[in-house]
Amino acid sequence: MDPQSTDINLPNAPVPLFPLPGVFLFPHQVLPLHVFEPRYRAMVRDLLDGPGRLVIASTAIGGRESTTGEPAVVPVAGLGEILRHEHLADGRYLLWVVGLCRVHLQEVASERPYRLVECLPFVETAVPAPEAAGLARELRAATTARLKDSLPLPDSTPPGLLADLLVQTLQPERALVERAFAEPDVRTRARLALQEAARRTAHGDETGPGQTGDDEDGDGENDDDENGDGA
Repeated sequence: MDPQSTDINLPNAPVPLFPLPGVFLFPHQVLPLHVFEPRYRAMVRDLLDGPGRLVIASTAIGGRESTTGEPAVVPVAGLGEILRHEHLADGRYLLWVVGLCRVHLQEVASERPYRLVECLPFVETAVPAPEAAGLARELRAATTARLKDSLPLPDSTPPGLLADLLVQTLQPERALVERAFAEPDVRTRARLALQEAARRTAHGDETGPGQTGDDEDGDGENDDDENGDGA
């Protein structure tokens, strides 16, 4: 099994950190966000003046604090890029962010009102070649079984992407999402997703709680309440 790092060029300089409870930005996922807190409005303004890249990280379970006194975050997170934005009349922003890759985080000092992190490579272990095609078929079948239409992806889609899609389709409990998201071994990640799919099928339960980022206004977008307290 060969270690593989991302093909995405990681930022050379620190990027903004956007912590959200229970939200994991998967590669290729498009995530809608509702930004209303003043410091994150400032973050968006800065992003729109630059490359538009930020890290979305889930706050850690248990209300732990980082060394800066801010809510601690899961150390594996998603590097994303703003695809589209809308600036509302009252100063709020609606964003659509596409996931680029997983990264390890190293928080650094920030003179801005929001936090900054350095992005370190997240190295994955690929599925051994003799197993890759069969595992991809299993993942595709498990995902397609939960969709109204067939999966619109080529047969060459790698198991890692298919495993991520299955996790997102299943929307399992947050602890399982976090475990799968942070798992560097693609085969292990795929098996976690397939086991959850099999469990759902055996129990006749095809639904899940979904990602838990706050959508306090019911608009289908994750809101910028990093503490999860509605403040």
